[in-house]
Amino acid sequence: MDVLIEPTHAGDLPEVLALLERSGLPRDGLRDHIAAALVARSGARVVGSAALELYGEAALLRSVAVEPALRGQGLGRRLALAALDLAREHGAAEVYLLTETAAEFFSRLGFRPIARAEVAPEVQRSVEFASACPASATAMRSELIDETRRLVP
Repeated sequence: MDVLIEPTHAGDLPEVLALLERSGLPRDGLRDHIAAALVARSGARVVGSAALELYGEAALLRSVAVEPALRGQGLGRRLALAALDLAREHGAAEVYLLTETAAEFFSRLGFRPIARAEVAPEVQRSVEFASACPASATAMRSELIDETRRLVP
């Protein structure tokens, strides 16, 4: 299956929100950050997503989701890495996320668990941190390097 990863189009929000619903991921606050979101598209159909909330040198990676039938084929990894590239392009030096089920997946991409108190204050004020994700979710951080376009382990 040929899947293209690209920035969201104006009409993609309903499909992305439906994908997040099917994936059990928070939808709150995404509408305000859809301009920094990516979709994986198979033909005209949205089959994956990843979004950023940009806060200067800090960013929040959220809404990384793949249609269940396409999981395990590397699409989630491609989406997450494309989102990290987008974060670099916007000047982010570090990216945070919250996860309840995918800490191992994100660890393989260079994210490390941290205490919520270590998250940049502007990211802590996001809807995702303040109310959409439960307190039991694992906070993680990755530091970005521009020169090599690689993650710092």
